[in-house]
Amino acid sequence: MSNHFSKLTAAAALGAAGAGTAVLLRRKYQQQQRACAVRQARQLAGYRNTERGKQHKNAKGIYYTSGNYEAFARPEKPAGVEDKQAWIVGSGLAALAAACFLVRDGQMPGDHIHILEAMDVAGGACDGIFDPTRGYIMRGGREMEDHFECLWDLFRSIPSLEKPGASVLDEFYWLNKHDPNYSLCRATVRRGQDAHTDGRFNLSQKGCMEIVKLFMTPDQDLYDKTIEDVFDDEVFQSTFWLYWRTMFAFENWHSALEMKLYFQRFIHHIAGLPDFSALKFTRYNQYESLILPMQKYLEDAGVDFRFGVEVTNVLFEHRDGKKTATALECRCGGKEQGIPLTENDLVFVTNGSCTEGTIYGDQDHAPNGDAEVRTSGCWSLWKNIARQDPAFGHPEKFCSDISKTNWESATITTLDGRILPYIEAICQRDPRSGRVVTGGIVSCQDSSWLLSWTINRQGQFKEQDPGKVCVWVYGLFTDVPGDYIKKPMKDCTGCEITQEWLYHIGVPVDQIPQLAAHSAVCVPTMMPYITAFFMPRAKGDRPDVIPDGCVNFAFLGQFADTPRDTVFTTEYSVRTAMEAVYGLLGVDRGVPEVWGSVYDIRTLLESTVCLMDGRSPLDALPGPVQMAAKPLLRLVQGTVAEQLLRRYNILRPGMME
Repeated sequence: MSNHFSKLTAAAALGAAGAGTAVLLRRKYQQQQRACAVRQARQLAGYRNTERGKQHKNAKGIYYTSGNYEAFARPEKPAGVEDKQAWIVGSGLAALAAACFLVRDGQMPGDHIHILEAMDVAGGACDGIFDPTRGYIMRGGREMEDHFECLWDLFRSIPSLEKPGASVLDEFYWLNKHDPNYSLCRATVRRGQDAHTDGRFNLSQKGCMEIVKLFMTPDQDLYDKTIEDVFDDEVFQSTFWLYWRTMFAFENWHSALEMKLYFQRFIHHIAGLPDFSALKFTRYNQYESLILPMQKYLEDAGVDFRFGVEVTNVLFEHRDGKKTATALECRCGGKEQGIPLTENDLVFVTNGSCTEGTIYGDQDHAPNGDAEVRTSGCWSLWKNIARQDPAFGHPEKFCSDISKTNWESATITTLDGRILPYIEAICQRDPRSGRVVTGGIVSCQDSSWLLSWTINRQGQFKEQDPGKVCVWVYGLFTDVPGDYIKKPMKDCTGCEITQEWLYHIGVPVDQIPQLAAHSAVCVPTMMPYITAFFMPRAKGDRPDVIPDGCVNFAFLGQFADTPRDTVFTTEYSVRTAMEAVYGLLGVDRGVPEVWGSVYDIRTLLESTVCLMDGRSPLDALPGPVQMAAKPLLRLVQGTVAEQLLRRYNILRPGMME
């Protein structure tokens, strides 16, 4: 009896609790509805049908713009600029761009701008040299496209060293108009045979959906995720992935967020991905074509270059919510020294470097050496800065696992004409014509090293012997044995790398050792951090260009964070420089926004059909769904929507019937 009573009591209690919970939930819902109504009322009350305030600066002191109105405008001189000094750490593309914007848009006197460079030459990763003891060396190349808005904004103002009265942009534009870039062979198999990728992506319907899903995923849902977290073999076994990973140097373990940003940033170039018709290249190597004209422009303006000065730390004072750089700690000629700073001293630091710690080999030696995380250089500087405030980023996310951030490149220079017929058979162009040769990389699809190679317009160096051809080679997998040389690429001499390349371009096996030894010379370069910026990351790992609270300090380059743009591009370096200068100096001119193709319905329609190798996404619908969709399609009949869908091959004849 008592047991039965206790059950009834418990049931009554549970019922009362349930009723009470229902009442509470109803009240909470009503409160949420009222709060939502209040928010909507406030939004409507604050709504104005006007464009006033559209160009107000954000918290970083900048605003974004589009179109050519501000692109051609000359900003007013910032107040008090004559009283300021600028200290730029590093002399890579981002650093030199910052100096150029200080001169051109900030109208700062050149002798107030100081560039501190640890090496004895400017350029950073944008290199290209002839080493008498080794040969020609290019650690990498630069692929450019129409919509590098900040890059072209800069180079329209930099005088050409080749053509009197022209800018670097002028000569680049004329060159690529007269000699447009495209590839005639994107990939090879079976020792130099055309792989006949034939412009197709070979993505399954499931693979296409995986890409679309990534495209639509919010950034925050991709923090610290890898590409293999979001793709499977439906993508990894496709020709699309061959194109993508070899062109951009993505590995399966790299950042899914960076992959998504790349896809969105270059969605307008999906059609040009298979044959590189989307790309444009300089006439010479990047150092001679881009860096030297900038350096000359700055020297003519009186900018102070100080080589052999390694900045090891920047000290900060935190007061009243402001962060002020107060001193630079430097090492010069083996001696420590300090440079005191005030709020009128603007500091720009390139944090991190993809070519830091490069190890060089030569024809007879592999690039062996200490490839561990270095205790000096750009990475050490960033670590020292980051220890002082979380807003300065987390360098360890990018530089702590060189097994995932390294690959190796090599510059092979032919010494006579014996190798050239094998090259010409693949690229179908004369390598010594001075015009486009391969039109981009040729990937050896069945190479164990995943070897790719390219020949840009020759000579790649202004003083290059016209009888020689410089070939740039790189391998994504440096730790597996080759197909001809049974050693990992990282352990190979220049001669051995040449032999592996000759094998994959179809040179008869009995001729390979002789040609590698006497008809070419090769300089290999191992770069431990070359893809460090692709490592999985979260918000805050890369610091903002101007970190919150900073009044006289900004980061530059590939490891600073700017919205929507993509790392590993010349545009990213120049964009961060423009934002840093405009924000700290108060330049009243809009930064060109990242090209908005991701918001263009025409681009989205066209790229969808391209990814599906010419098929309409409507073709992929199951039969019953196609039938059900026809009444909906008829709703757009006779409208501009129908015209748009037909123009981009979404709607085909018979689909509405």
